[in-house]
Amino acid sequence: MTVGKVYLIGAGPGDIKLITVKGLECIQKADVIVYDRLANPRLLSYRRPDAELIYVGKSPDRHTLTQEEINQVLVEEGLKGKVVARLKGGDPYVFGRGGEEGEELRKAGVPFEEVPGITSAISVPAYAGIPITHRDFTASFTVVTGHEEPGKETSNVNWPRLAQDPGTLVFLMGVGNLPQIVENLVKHGKDAQTPIALIRWGTRPEQRVVTGTLSNIVEVVEKAGIKSPAIIIIGQVVTLRDTLRWFEDKPLFGKRVLVTRSREQASVLSEKLENLGAEAWEYPTIKIQEPDDLAELDAAVAHAGDYNWIIFTSVNGVKAFFKRMQVLKLDVRSLGQAKICAIGPKTAEALEERGLLVDVMPEVFRAEAVVEALKGRIQAGDKVLLPRADLARQVLVDSLQQLGADVHEVISYQTVLADETDTQLLLEKLQAGEIHVVTFTSSSTVTNFLKLIGDHRDLLQGVILACIGPVTAETAEKNGLHVDICAKQYTIDGLVNAIQGYFNK
Repeated sequence: MTVGKVYLIGAGPGDIKLITVKGLECIQKADVIVYDRLANPRLLSYRRPDAELIYVGKSPDRHTLTQEEINQVLVEEGLKGKVVARLKGGDPYVFGRGGEEGEELRKAGVPFEEVPGITSAISVPAYAGIPITHRDFTASFTVVTGHEEPGKETSNVNWPRLAQDPGTLVFLMGVGNLPQIVENLVKHGKDAQTPIALIRWGTRPEQRVVTGTLSNIVEVVEKAGIKSPAIIIIGQVVTLRDTLRWFEDKPLFGKRVLVTRSREQASVLSEKLENLGAEAWEYPTIKIQEPDDLAELDAAVAHAGDYNWIIFTSVNGVKAFFKRMQVLKLDVRSLGQAKICAIGPKTAEALEERGLLVDVMPEVFRAEAVVEALKGRIQAGDKVLLPRADLARQVLVDSLQQLGADVHEVISYQTVLADETDTQLLLEKLQAGEIHVVTFTSSSTVTNFLKLIGDHRDLLQGVILACIGPVTAETAEKNGLHVDICAKQYTIDGLVNAIQGYFNK
């Protein structure tokens, strides 16, 4: 019998980009992913389509599985010969019980590796503008479990030593025990005016920070309604927060934005949103693929030099066209004297990267503007090649024909419904009010999104809908959606700017 392997992976504090490269690689190759409450569920989108998911999350008042049962799951899956990714928030060996899981795996003869993660003890304060060491204040820090009942007779916490420690104190998972933690520190000599901060859901859009002193923090936390999960930082470094805070000052901080573009294109929009402080949640609704029959496209590509004009309407169209050129062993010389028109700067950039300079790019990036820009340039009888998506609007073809052009429209790629993955997770996020903005970058992202969520469109109430331009917005409104944001410049940058402007108001 082949024995598998278990990777005990630290998922970091919450921000998806704080997972290590090795941790991500383990998720991508795993047969089974065993994950807990504090691991960002977005990490699951990197799994193989056939990977099995097992949720073993724990909260202070409810355990899905006991630790012993979790240990047994890991052993059983490993003995089945599977590669298991045990995904844990923070670092597995910093109050994560990863050591216990490793012991059980070793006992059962299942190979394992520990993949360290960025612990919340240092990263969460950093996102709140609190360095846990600073040479003007302290040269040390101590990380303490907050789960242990401070008043119990056999406590492993050395309260007298902690109270006299001049360094920063960090308590993990201690919100429920905050009154006892404060009481024990003050009782053993800690100055009641020592600064203290609590940070809930650090590094995520839900991050909340409250500060005070040991003398008043219990009342401050109660008034603010701070609950688990949160960490506690005690020491003079807390006073640096006003100077060093950065995460909460980003213009889109606190916003979780759904990106519905194809997976290949989503990262461009996601990166721009996250640079502004938002969390981008990628939920592809469309998939770009080749036409079912490539014969017509190949014939058009092979005779592209016979046309007076070639009009590219998207980056996808450029990629598809040049892919077929490569297959047919052709290069840009085969285009002869054909003039090139592109809709949008990204389309023009994609062409220039392939050695083609654009002759015409309309100032407004939609079909009607293309026709306006080509008036007087296209002559009656000119042959025009239009390689584009299967679901493109007919208005461009009709308008060009009205100019007297001989238009040959050919499907260069298909826009199809994306595979239905993570829809249940999305619905849960919408139900909980954790999706603040949904972005649509084409009409097909609108229609496919509605197909994927089915009868649950009522969950969009209160969610801000942002469209890349009026054509997409019109599709959304025809489907009964209320559009809150419509970009004036029909590009990804224009969409991001429109979202930022909406919240700046």
